[in-house]
Order: sequence, then structure tokens, then C-alpha cells
Amino acid sequence: MGSRDNVALLKPFWVDLHIHTLLSPCGELEMGAPEVIEKAREAGLDIIGIADHNTCENYPGMAGAAQNGGRPGVPVVLPCIEAQSAEDIHTLCVFPEYPLALEFKEWLWKRIRPIKNDVEHFGYQIVVDAENGIVKEEEVLLIQGAGYEVDQIVEKARALGGLAILAHVDRPAFSYTAALGPMPEDYPADAFELSRRLNSDEAAKWRERYPGRAFIRSSDSHTLDTMSRANCTKMMLEAPTFEEIRMALRGEGGRRVSWPWG
Repeated sequence: MGSRDNVALLKPFWVDLHIHTLLSPCGELEMGAPEVIEKAREAGLDIIGIADHNTCENYPGMAGAAQNGGRPGVPVVLPCIEAQSAEDIHTLCVFPEYPLALEFKEWLWKRIRPIKNDVEHFGYQIVVDAENGIVKEEEVLLIQGAGYEVDQIVEKARALGGLAILAHVDRPAFSYTAALGPMPEDYPADAFELSRRLNSDEAAKWRERYPGRAFIRSSDSHTLDTMSRANCTKMMLEAPTFEEIRMALRGEGGRRVSWPWG
């Protein structure tokens, strides 16, 4: 089958790879499994990434909830981790399978300090099942820098077959630019993420600064009301899968990431 035929099979899919749950202490308690999935369906999101701080343990509950209701398997749920480096840089690590995300999490936690979460100050950190039954409450504070440099985190995520996306590079805190300055043009991340708060002119400056790099927009949702097509990225894919997203970020086989700001 020729390349034209392959391109003709592509369809638009709405992708949001950066959604927090009630496991992140900064995530609202409304970010339970049935609620996140129902909101994603209502918003018309095809693929979502569950990306809590330094962990992925709410992925099973979220993926299970996506199999319930009248549209089983919608949305496709990917296991992700928003890893925080020693420099306090956030990297969105996206994996094709939960065991790989768990392997990355176990590696990351070799250098996570056993600081107890202060619920009154930071918020609850709750692992739930598909029906919001409480599995456990995570006692170790999740919003802390692991003892790895950002370069090590990017390298490890990619070595496990995942994608490493520098998170919200436009933000004045918890970003590569805030901690280390401009990203090298050849930095080995799979994409750069821009936050939903940018307007089109502000976003365009980033694309001009880094021509040829893949950019995505994510909601970075901590509340249900920010989950929408207006806060994520449209990708032209053959199917809603991890591998298709990888191809789109690389611009392979006609797959592509549509510029989120039109």
C-alpha cells in the first residue's frame, strides 16, 4: 500500500497526556476514576494520559473505569508519570504498558526521600479502583524532586520504550527553562509541552524559537472543568495507540501533531 493510501486512513484524535487524579496532592478529590473518564467522554477526548506526580498507581483504576459504562474502551488510557528531577524540572513520561510505567516508578523511587505527606498542607494522596473504592492512601509526599537529574529521567524513560516530554516549558517554575535556561536545540526529549494558558501569539514564539521540534498542548488538569478539546492536542493517527502517538511526534508515516493554536 502506498504512502497516499496510508495517509488517507488517518483520522483526527484528541489527545491529552497530562491529567492528574486525586492521587496527586494538588489534584482535587473530584478527580476520581469514574469522574475523570466520564468527563473525558463528555469532552470528546480520545486518548488521555494519567500523569500523577512521581507515581502511576491510579492508572489501573482509571483504565478499569474506561471499560465501564456505555462506551467501553473510550477513552484510551495511557500510563504516565510526571517525574520531578533533582533540579525540580517536571518531565511527562508516557508508557505503552503499565508494567513499564511501574518499572520506571520503582527506579525513580530509589531516590525519593521518605518525607511524610502533610495532608493539611498538601492534600490527600488517594489510590482508587475503577469504582472509587479506596485502595490505599499514599503516605510519602509525592511532590518532591527525586535524586536524578532531568537528563537521567529522560534517558531512563526512553530506554524503557517510553516517551519523555519536557513539561510546561513555558512556566516560570518546575520547567526546564526555569531551572536551566533555554533547552538545547537537540535536547533528546520526544516533545516539548506548552501549557494551556498561552495565547496563540505566545505559543508561536516557542515554535519560532525551536523550529522542527514537536510541541503538544496539555490541560495539566487538576480539576474536571479544565478537561476539554480546547486544552489538548489534535493528532492525525491511524488508531488511538501509544505507537501512533510516537509516530506522530516523529512525523512518520504521515502521522502528525496539529499545531494546537490553529
